[in-house]
Amino acid sequence: METIEQKEKFIELRAKGYSFDKIAKELGRAKQTLIDWSKELEEEIANHKALELEALYEKYYLHKETRRQTFGELLGKIKKEIEKNILNELAVAKQLQIEGKEKDNSNLGKKVKEKEKSYSENRKIEDSLDLAWEILSKLPEEKLLRVSDELIEKYMRRFKNAPNKTDEI
Repeated sequence: METIEQKEKFIELRAKGYSFDKIAKELGRAKQTLIDWSKELEEEIANHKALELEALYEKYYLHKETRRQTFGELLGKIKKEIEKNILNELAVAKQLQIEGKEKDNSNLGKKVKEKEKSYSENRKIEDSLDLAWEILSKLPEEKLLRVSDELIEKYMRRFKNAPNKTDEI
């Protein structure tokens, strides 16, 4: 004799996509009986499937919303870090002005801008890197937070007291 509990369990399992064979083993019923129940309870199974789908959609949406929120927070942190770096660079520029290097740096800035205008100029990568290190050598080493001590020692210090190649620019 078929019980209400078995039919409810059948509806639930069928809505979750279980096969007739799996359900037959779990409920201890003949496969043909389950096929008959499927025809009889078609509407209830469809309703239950819709509820299952809605629950999955809600779970997916919440997961997606959580990820969106996490990425938003991460983007906010990145933005703050960029702003902090920009402010740090502005502070370095201000410090250089205070230290009386304004004239040297303004000339260097003009020369760099002139060089930027000729960005299509064909030159060796070594020349571009030398120019970059020479520009960096004008800044106090303690302000170069993203440049390793090893690179500063290896490349930048040779430009500290060297004649300016940027004068050629």
